[in-house]
Amino acid sequence: MKKTELMKVLEDFNFRPGKILGQNFLIDDNLLEFIVRTTAPKPDEVILEAGPGFGALTRKILDAGAEVYAIEFDHRICDYLRNNLQSERFHLTEGDACRVEIAEILPPNKDFRSIANLPYAISSIYIAKMLELPRLPRQMLFMLQKEMGLRMAAQPGTKNYGALSVRAQAMYDVKLLRTVPRQVFFPQPGVDSALVDFHLKPDALSQTEGIQLGRVARCAFSQRRKKMIKPLARNYGQEVMEIAFANLSLDLEIRPDKLDTATFIALSKEIYGLLADQICSFSDL
Repeated sequence: MKKTELMKVLEDFNFRPGKILGQNFLIDDNLLEFIVRTTAPKPDEVILEAGPGFGALTRKILDAGAEVYAIEFDHRICDYLRNNLQSERFHLTEGDACRVEIAEILPPNKDFRSIANLPYAISSIYIAKMLELPRLPRQMLFMLQKEMGLRMAAQPGTKNYGALSVRAQAMYDVKLLRTVPRQVFFPQPGVDSALVDFHLKPDALSQTEGIQLGRVARCAFSQRRKKMIKPLARNYGQEVMEIAFANLSLDLEIRPDKLDTATFIALSKEIYGLLADQICSFSDL
């Protein structure tokens, strides 16, 4: 959707984009085409889109023959989509993408991908939600705030590396495809964006393991500039953490940003294995 087309829609609907909702609409057809070429939607495959806006990307995915399941929070945009995007392959859910039960709106037992120009305000919560689904999307491609994109693809020892980096990279091969200037959006945001690609790993963690890893990573990074064993010991117990660190030959002085994703996964499994052993020991008494 070009800027002139978008401006007409906004004028016809007397619509003012909401800053709080992070409504920055993509107005560069070349970039939209790049997203579609990169993801190459297939006929009849299921695509989940959070925050479709006025359907610029949605239409191109539908044109490729895919089934689009969209979640939109703004009731004004929902009214527009219902009246102007009438396709049997377009399925709209009005609601908060961070609260909607994804499994309930998608076809059961069918693989899906998630492609979206995510509103900045929901990006971290929405990605975290996707990472804990019982059935993970086999690919995700998101337009994110540049800082968030750097976090997703960050490596250990860098300032952008954090709990969400660990959680995402435990499940997906994450690649920052390109940075995107703010000028391709209307209204123009105050920061640049980035396109980030997530490809599901064949050895991705189970839902339970992923949730456990998330808890460990969030706890460890709650004090990222201090020794990670301290917050972990408060949460899981000093003895458990000392044994876990010893079993993995980890330095008790190590900070969370120095630990790679594979070691975080091993640490999480070690912690929850020790906790399970404790429960079994208590039950035997």
